[in-house]
Parts: sequence; C-alpha cells; structure tokens
Amino acid sequence: MSIQSSVAYGHVGNSAATFPLMRMGVEVWPVLTVHFSNNTGYASWRGPVLGADDVRAVVQGIDDLGVLGECDAVLSGYQGAADTGRAVLEAVALVKERNPGALYCCDPVLGDVGRGFFVAPGIPELMRDAVVPQAQVVTPNQFELEFLTGRTVRTLAEVVEAAQAARALGPETVLVTSADVEDTQPGTLDLVVVTGAGAWRVTTPRLDGIFQGAGDLTAAVFLARLLQTDDPADAVAWTASVVFGVLDATRRSGRRELQLVAAQDELVNPSRRFEAVSLR
Repeated sequence: MSIQSSVAYGHVGNSAATFPLMRMGVEVWPVLTVHFSNNTGYASWRGPVLGADDVRAVVQGIDDLGVLGECDAVLSGYQGAADTGRAVLEAVALVKERNPGALYCCDPVLGDVGRGFFVAPGIPELMRDAVVPQAQVVTPNQFELEFLTGRTVRTLAEVVEAAQAARALGPETVLVTSADVEDTQPGTLDLVVVTGAGAWRVTTPRLDGIFQGAGDLTAAVFLARLLQTDDPADAVAWTASVVFGVLDATRRSGRRELQLVAAQDELVNPSRRFEAVSLR
C-alpha cells in the first residue's frame, strides 16, 4: 500500500512510485492524498486535496474486502497536514494488525539542503516524534537526517553516526538518499544505508539538474528490492543503479519530468551497476 500524492501529468508521489513498483514485480495499492494536475513546482496546478477521512475511507474499503492481510508493506511520502499523518499511522496499525510481518517504509519528506523546510508548520515535529518511530525503514536525505537526529553531519562517519541515532528513534533500516560531505568525492553523491548488521555506501556520479520525484522513486525502489532480497547492501546498490539510470535518461532527454516510461528497462536491468562498499 502506497499512501502518497498523485499527479495526472508527470511523476511525483504515487505517480513516481506505482509504475516502478509494478515494473519490478510488486503489486501496488495506491491510496491518494491529493490528485493534482501536475506537481507544485510549476507556476500553477489544479485539483483536489483529499482529507484524512478520505484516506481512512479508502483503507477501510480495502479492509472490507478481507485482503489487507496480503499487504507486505506500507509506503508513505509527503504529508501535507498533521491529520493526514495521523491517518497514515492508523493505516499502518491496521495493516500490521492484519499482517504482523508487514513493514512500514516512511520517506520523511521535510525539506532539502539549500531549500530548508518546504512542509507546513508542525509537520517536521510530527514526523520526528510520531511517524518515524513507527517505521521499520526510513529514507531521509541529508537535511532530513540532520533534523530528525539534531545532528550536523560533515563526514561519512558522522552520517553513519546520525543514521544510528535515527535508528534509535525506532526504525531498523535507515537509507540516507543523498549525502554530500567532506569526504564525498568531487562530482559524486553518496547513498548510505545503516542497519543493525552494518553500514554500506554507494557512490554515483552527480548529475546536474533538478529531478522532482527522484526521492519518491528512490524510496519505492529501495523498498521493493528490500522486500525481494532482504539484503540492505544489495538493495542500496540496486537502488543507486536504477535511480541513476532513470535520472541520466531524464537529463539526456532534456525533459522536465522523470522519464519513467522511456527508461523503464532501467528499473529491471540497470545499464550501469554500482557496488555497495562496507563502512563498518
């Protein structure tokens, strides 16, 4: 079950997660929090914001079918209001009641380096204090990791330490989706995953451009691979390879939106493979 925003044109939120998950062989039940014409990075957009009660109704309708026990995981991303966040937690609790082995993967969308917070007041604290502690997997970027843990990270060692602090909030697995620190090689970007079993780093070339929806894609691909292999080192290497392939195809196309359809083969057979290196 993927509880996220949706757009008719382009690929962010569920519109960036659903197709990649399905292409990777994962059945998806998308639950929408908004349905906009396009993402809000454009000058204008139209469409309805769906309230917390709408989310509850859709989840309850799925449960009425008696199939919720088949759900292996819940994925959530941007949460526009506190009551939506609470509805997501209720959905997670219900799924876990029906299937105690289900995972909750939370992409704690709050902001980014250079942009600061871009969510409503109160959402960062809700995410840190209520949502993240209920997740088994979280996928913050560097900015979000620093907020969640109250730490500033300047080195890869500090990224790992902060990820361990994030694990202390509740999650078993922390994927830092973009680390750019003092020991990151020039012209590259690091993905770092930390679990109780170890820490691994994958380095990819840095691609110029703004890729809206890239974080949504990253969280979805990582969750799918983790469900398939139960191997965080493999999952972060696969995720880096897939996302790099899609973003590179998008950059070369000159188009603004992620080229998920044109680059769909990258989702199952990345053209460039990156390896995970153990950090401890």
